[in-house]
Amino acid sequence: MKHVDEILLEEDSQQRYSFLAEFIGFGPEDVKLIQGSARFLGPRIGELVDSTYEKLMAYDATARHFLPKQHGFEGEPPADLAELTASHPQIQFRKDHLNRYSTSLIGRSYDSKMVQYLEMVGKMHTAKAGSSEIQVPLIQMNALMGLLSDILTKSLIDSPLDGDATLATIRAFQKLLWIQNDFINRHYVD
Repeated sequence: MKHVDEILLEEDSQQRYSFLAEFIGFGPEDVKLIQGSARFLGPRIGELVDSTYEKLMAYDATARHFLPKQHGFEGEPPADLAELTASHPQIQFRKDHLNRYSTSLIGRSYDSKMVQYLEMVGKMHTAKAGSSEIQVPLIQMNALMGLLSDILTKSLIDSPLDGDATLATIRAFQKLLWIQNDFINRHYVD
């Protein structure tokens, strides 16, 4: 039986990532599959981001989080939900963030900087980072992660990969998204 320092898992994001990756079975082959998907997912990222935001803006409970001024956005935020459209500059700003996130998942090295990035993505939707006015409830973050999982799965099923490669790549992304989801959920615990 392997000993795990549970206090260290809460204090050190690299240790947390290493434990999750080992436990789930997320390793170098999974990273290679994810990075290998860049050739067909990369050109579709804009479309995938648009689909994600179409869904986010279809519900007042998720759309309302785009009303406060987003950290780093220099324009005027929308005044109310009626003014919030897919073409609003703040939504474009947010889409750019999701575009960079998606590009990072398929294009970055999975090293300590990536672990810090996953940690920051987890934290930025709480008052602990980014805008103190933006506190996205955990249920909505979980809904977003489920949506991203489904969108990626559908895109991989539609990819030119053969059946075995498709399944292996879907499994790799599912492991990664579970790790990301843990890095989100941990910031909702006081």
